[in-house]
Amino acid sequence: MKTKRLYATLISLIVALGGFLLGFDSAVISGATPFYKISFALDTGSWLIGFSVGSIILGAIIGNIIAGPIADRFGRKKVLITTSILFTYAALGTALAHNITFFIVARLIGGLGVGMAILVAPMYIAEIAPRNLRGRLVTFNQLNIVLGISIAYFSNYFIQAGITDPEMNWRWMLGVGVIPAILYFILLFLVPHSPRWLAQKGRDEEALDVLTKVNEKEEAKKVFDEIKLSIKKDQQKDKTIDKTGYREVFSKKMKIVLIIGFGIAFFQQITGINAIFYYAPMIFEMSGVGKDSAFMQAIIIGLTNVIMTLVAMSLIDKLGRKPLLIIGSIGITLSLALVGSAFSRAEYSIDQQAIESIQSEVSELGLIEEAALTTALVPMKDQVYTKETAFFSDLKANIGTLAYNTHKELILKHSITIGSIWVLIGLILFVASFAISLGPVMWALLSEIFPNNVRGLAISIVGFWNSIVSFSVATVFPMELENLGSGPTYFIFALFGFLTLLFVLRFVPETKGKSLEELESMLVGK
Repeated sequence: MKTKRLYATLISLIVALGGFLLGFDSAVISGATPFYKISFALDTGSWLIGFSVGSIILGAIIGNIIAGPIADRFGRKKVLITTSILFTYAALGTALAHNITFFIVARLIGGLGVGMAILVAPMYIAEIAPRNLRGRLVTFNQLNIVLGISIAYFSNYFIQAGITDPEMNWRWMLGVGVIPAILYFILLFLVPHSPRWLAQKGRDEEALDVLTKVNEKEEAKKVFDEIKLSIKKDQQKDKTIDKTGYREVFSKKMKIVLIIGFGIAFFQQITGINAIFYYAPMIFEMSGVGKDSAFMQAIIIGLTNVIMTLVAMSLIDKLGRKPLLIIGSIGITLSLALVGSAFSRAEYSIDQQAIESIQSEVSELGLIEEAALTTALVPMKDQVYTKETAFFSDLKANIGTLAYNTHKELILKHSITIGSIWVLIGLILFVASFAISLGPVMWALLSEIFPNNVRGLAISIVGFWNSIVSFSVATVFPMELENLGSGPTYFIFALFGFLTLLFVLRFVPETKGKSLEELESMLVGK
């Protein structure tokens, strides 16, 4: 029995590497953005920066839509192998790109892999895992996603510290993703087909053989019989769902469930979590800490996410969904308000010492004639700015767009006076609050509140809405920082955190300890 459990665990770990790649590809862009924007001559605050970052989400939306049908037609294993190829192409394509168009196309293709992997990997694990291990093994995928995010921050830190050429370091940051992608491709050939898919295709002997590898013989036969019965019921149900599915999801009796589903999916992303994950080093540089410290602080954010995800996994069935959402939304509101307050109290001033320090660092970088930059800064010397946007506006007007895009963060490091520790503390608390609440709880809630007969379709619709909000936040964030300033941007996110709290208190029920049938009766009625 131990051998069978070990086999099931190893297979699940291999498949869950898709989650790791998903997290890695999503977060690795955070370290590359400050450098490739210079290589591609993108203006700071340009919509193209946001679109190049968020394009992976657009690809993921398409991947979500096509994942189910192609997984049913060609098998979970073949789809996962395809995702490994897409991840490999995305890593190579972005690393070798010489214009922003090719870069974005590669990100979109990588997004297809993300969208398929996020659905098919846990689906496969759930279908092959023994029932007594299913919950634990399925969580491997979610855990690997946050591990991938964290490892991406580590990788970015060491690459930017070891490769000083700004034209090459971002290429290595993105290109290193080829290694786990190729490893995933190779290991997937050791994985059997899903027993449920084999049974769907009438390959009953193969299905039973796979089940026997992860279960005792009697249990395997019992599970096989259950699968065949379930397939028969699904075939009958599909004939009805095809005709009435969307009408049923948006029927009047589903009003409360849809408010909860669409609402929680909206608030999960609108509070800015992907803005933090996708732009972490840039955010910390905005607080004047310099590149090395910014990349190190991003690592702290990644580790916080991993640790608090583990905490959430241990509490969600003990404390309940609603208490975690309440605690998390309060934490999100207060932490983002703290970050906004720190930036709002910041002052900006360029004195003689700052000019000399900037001149010295620019000279070492060799990107622009340091004397020209120093001369351009003289008109701003000793002026004190209390508004970030006013400082940046004058800075751009004095030094020119090219120098502004190239040296904004460097100049900021020597001109800002801010409680940068409060920015770090605030963002750590924000990620911790999100990771124990909206992050994992949303998906648990969605799987519980929708009626059995439309659950899959309803979750797909709400998931699509969630991705649209995520893409919007990631794309608009650089423009918000440039045009509104950091303080107002984080106060807006804090406001959405407070609205999340009100929404949870008003609409979200506690689902812990209730059967799916009880919840359906309570929320939808009969």
